[in-house]
Amino acid sequence: MVAVLLINGLLRSIPALGELTDSHFGEATRYRVVYQFNRSDGGYHQSVLFSIGELVRKYGDDIEIVVVAMGPGLHILGHNPSRPVASDVKEKVQSLAAYGVAFKACGNTMASLGWTPADLLDFSEVVPIGAEALIDMQARGFAYLSW
Repeated sequence: MVAVLLINGLLRSIPALGELTDSHFGEATRYRVVYQFNRSDGGYHQSVLFSIGELVRKYGDDIEIVVVAMGPGLHILGHNPSRPVASDVKEKVQSLAAYGVAFKACGNTMASLGWTPADLLDFSEVVPIGAEALIDMQARGFAYLSW
């Protein structure tokens, strides 16, 4: 079953809750989650990454997880972040990426920092506007999580 929503004056179809979707490693997944990652303090980093890790452990390949890093949260994706990012956080981000978690970097935030894609970890994908990516993913049926 497909749900149809009216978003910005356009009709959009999204998979019904629990319906399989085809987008994670080219395989069907039952669950899709997008996290907003927009703060730079270490406790926040640990909490959000722990939550993501727990979902990966519980659902394995049956979940697609995307993290949209924007504002001060973008620094977790930088080779040389200008805000503190603990070494264990850097390792966790890289480990989650290896498990298939997608990390998207806000292009607006990058521009404000003078960053280019070369400043980002290799697995990062640049999106023009982080907030727009969150809206788009919700419209496509992703559950939205924010701390």
